[in-house]
Amino acid sequence: MSLWADKYKPKSLDQLSYHKDLSKHLKKLAHSENIPHMLFYGPSGAGKKTRIIAVLREIYGAGVDKLKVEQRQFVSTSNRKLLFTVVSSNYHIEVSTGDLGIYDRYIMQDVIKSIAQSQQIDANARHSFKMVIIDQADELTKEAQAALRRTMEKYATNMRLILCCNNLSRIIAPVRSRCMLIRVARPETNEIVRVLQEVASTEKFTLPTELARNIAEHADRNMRASLLSLESTAARYPDLTTVKQPDDMDWQIAISRIADNIMKEQSAPKLLEIRKQLVDVYTKCIQSSVILKKLSFDLIERVPEPIKIKIVEQAAFHEHRLRIGNKDIFHLEAFVAHVMSIYKNYLNNK
Repeated sequence: MSLWADKYKPKSLDQLSYHKDLSKHLKKLAHSENIPHMLFYGPSGAGKKTRIIAVLREIYGAGVDKLKVEQRQFVSTSNRKLLFTVVSSNYHIEVSTGDLGIYDRYIMQDVIKSIAQSQQIDANARHSFKMVIIDQADELTKEAQAALRRTMEKYATNMRLILCCNNLSRIIAPVRSRCMLIRVARPETNEIVRVLQEVASTEKFTLPTELARNIAEHADRNMRASLLSLESTAARYPDLTTVKQPDDMDWQIAISRIADNIMKEQSAPKLLEIRKQLVDVYTKCIQSSVILKKLSFDLIERVPEPIKIKIVEQAAFHEHRLRIGNKDIFHLEAFVAHVMSIYKNYLNNK
């Protein structure tokens, strides 16, 4: 049984229930003869990946749904063997930057070169080129993006790139200038409320409008998070007419508990205990940057006014370290240790 966020995910551009003008533009673009490289950007949960897959279906048909997941091996210059995962069909290949690490430049060149040199299997396909989707493109290093710029020009006849990112400012200007920029904004609260009530009607339960609005606002107008929150709330409460506010997700509750522990005691044994709690949250596939952001906000609500700016400075510093490093748990633990030190010094001076 799939989650509602996957079960009710739109399959085509016509099924997308918000940003109708953007859907019409993408549909027209999919049927044009000259499809450019594209860069989808916008906040998490706005529907970027959903629109990308819908565009692929519009171009190639249902064949893009026949996916295979494979582990590919890359041998570095130091003879180190690295494994990374790719999802592919006969018409496209998708790579996530999350597991590429510091070798992202060489792996991206290898993947793009292999697909650019292969021929289109389907002779009846509308276009002879294949699509390469790069998820979390803003996590690529500057060197990898520079290499990407060169391959975009060299293999333009055999492949097209679709980049997906949350932060456009992290994409270098030469790559941005070679792509059609497509901004996918967060849906409005009323649009999320309509989708949530349609899901509730299909699942045969009553969802009050007030609760639907509170779910949308609690999730910061993130469509995926709103659907997950609705499913979680519906599983906990048989009658939603008596519920006013959605509950926090389990991982959010766990991070709030970590913030309480930091305030309670600042010591090495407590840091070791918190490290285990961070590992537990991290292994539930919550992004490190999301953990750091949530923990920072929870701490700012709890610490005295004089040290709030120091917490923000440490959060910014370790968020940068997360981006350039490859052992996320070390940087999360270092952030907690710095916050403990700041708060301990404040208590001692006071």
